[in-house]
Amino acid sequence: MKLFISADIEGCAGTTLSYETHKNEPAYAAFARQMTEEVAAVCRTALDSGVREIVVKDGHGDASNIDISAMPEGVTLIRGKSGHPINMMFGLDETFDAVLYIGYHAPAGDPQSPLSHTSTGNSNYILLNGKRMSEFMLNSCTAAMFGVPVVFLSGDERICQLAREMVPSITTVSTKRGVGGCAFNKAPATVLKELKTAVSGLLSGTPGQIRSRLNACRIALPEEFVYEVNLKDLKRAYQMSFYPGMEMVDERTLRLKSQNWMDIITAHSFVVY
Repeated sequence: MKLFISADIEGCAGTTLSYETHKNEPAYAAFARQMTEEVAAVCRTALDSGVREIVVKDGHGDASNIDISAMPEGVTLIRGKSGHPINMMFGLDETFDAVLYIGYHAPAGDPQSPLSHTSTGNSNYILLNGKRMSEFMLNSCTAAMFGVPVVFLSGDERICQLAREMVPSITTVSTKRGVGGCAFNKAPATVLKELKTAVSGLLSGTPGQIRSRLNACRIALPEEFVYEVNLKDLKRAYQMSFYPGMEMVDERTLRLKSQNWMDIITAHSFVVY
């Protein structure tokens, strides 16, 4: 079995305030270490369960947060940003059996996490076919484009809820619950234990049972995508209204329609970055 892991930092245990996720801040190192420990724990558990190959994509900031020396044998870590529009999913293709997310968070404009955003802090909110688009939704559509099921997510309570709405059979581990500008965080040791238990359970049983469990998490892409982004900066909204196919709805809101997911994610990679 071959697994793809996309990892972020905001949904890891403890991370609560924006400056804690910035590499130039003294507080950052402790949270990058926790991100590394959570990824390593999931990788070790998967390998112990018989997985033969794991690719991890560091998905936060400049994508150099995870300590490669902590990765067990059998894991390939993708550091840095290629520039490809699929970004946090770069390295994924049709040869993978499943996708797992670690450290994910609520989407831009969602009040249930102090760290809610989608890709960058440049948008007030982003809608995809009328629903608020999280990085989970964005990346899961990319996974579906490759025909790979999304089977596991850890992160704040809100993104766990939204993940189950989109993929009802997904396995989730909540690390914290956001209220306004604060978060009720589980102890890191508790989170690590719950990650190991959840991933072990997901990958236990006969090959047929495991395959059935993974296949239950497959989703189908809609026939058409309507992408709508409300940007914080008026100049950026005007400038990005000239992106091919983009419609300016009002002074902050842009809309793009397409039947091709790559059109949407490519536009997203230009408009919000």
